[in-house]
Amino acid sequence: MELKLCLMGLGNVGRELIQLIERKRDEVQAQYDLSFKIVGIATGRHGILIDPNGIDHAAALDGHWADRAWPSTEENRLKMIRECGADAGASALVEMSPINRETGRPALDYLELALNSGMHAITANKGPVVHGYRHLSALAKQQGKAFLFEATVMDGFPLLNLYRECLPATHVLSFRGVLNSTTNLILTLMEEGKSFEEAVQHTQDIGIAETDPSNDIDGWDAAVKVCVLSNVLLGADIRPQDVDRTGIRAITPEMIKAAQLARHKWRLVCTAEWVDGRLTAKVAPEEVPANDPFFRLYGTTSAIQIKTDTLNQLTLLETAPTPAQTAFGVLADLIAAARGHF
Repeated sequence: MELKLCLMGLGNVGRELIQLIERKRDEVQAQYDLSFKIVGIATGRHGILIDPNGIDHAAALDGHWADRAWPSTEENRLKMIRECGADAGASALVEMSPINRETGRPALDYLELALNSGMHAITANKGPVVHGYRHLSALAKQQGKAFLFEATVMDGFPLLNLYRECLPATHVLSFRGVLNSTTNLILTLMEEGKSFEEAVQHTQDIGIAETDPSNDIDGWDAAVKVCVLSNVLLGADIRPQDVDRTGIRAITPEMIKAAQLARHKWRLVCTAEWVDGRLTAKVAPEEVPANDPFFRLYGTTSAIQIKTDTLNQLTLLETAPTPAQTAFGVLADLIAAARGHF
């Protein structure tokens, strides 16, 4: 089977995905009788290209097709999806554009159009899951296609696949996690003696934090992830503004030292649970004791505890996330879609 792909966005994750597809070509073919062909790419820098015969992977990565590309306009992005489905026979849209936490658009529109055009909808973008999970899931079911988004939380760690495939007849009652690796690294660096400002600067210098780090340090990224997990695991329908959110700006070196003297550590903790028929969702710094699993989360490590009605509590741990791991989440979704596992 050949899965023809339309790629929306070619940043770090998109580039890693192409390299991963190339590296795993023989294994995927041998294990699943599956191959991939890229028939459409939309980028901000090099424009938009459709080629029903396939776009060479090396050319896709170095942009040597830019002289044949359409301008990268919103109209042309939507046109690419329509033509990839109608003329190039695309099987799946892989949506990897920047997040809009306020509305989820235009990524939500891309995924909706892909499903209506007969394609699977795969995304690494949290926005459409937060703002369109129920709608896109219902549309995918109606169309007999997949709407999958493993790469949106914990960088491709198979958390959502675990829930979907390995927890039959199970209700998730609550979850608690450290889900933002940037803030965890900042707090770790402060434990090592850096000031808050020095720790933030370090994360920017190594490319983990943006020039404006507020998305991480004010808890917005964590709140968006809480929404994804609440909507999927707990059956909620919440938005980032519904999350009780406090970031880490108020954590001082003195607070770090006082916690260390008590054999405690500060962590930015995400929680969600149903209480008396109402979902309570929160992101806030929490002083955790030495017997808490989150106490030993160093650097960019993240973790989640999931409480269920069958297996009681599961604790999942991810270390040293990279764009390559996020790309793996996308690849896993593509393979699942091709196999009908959705």
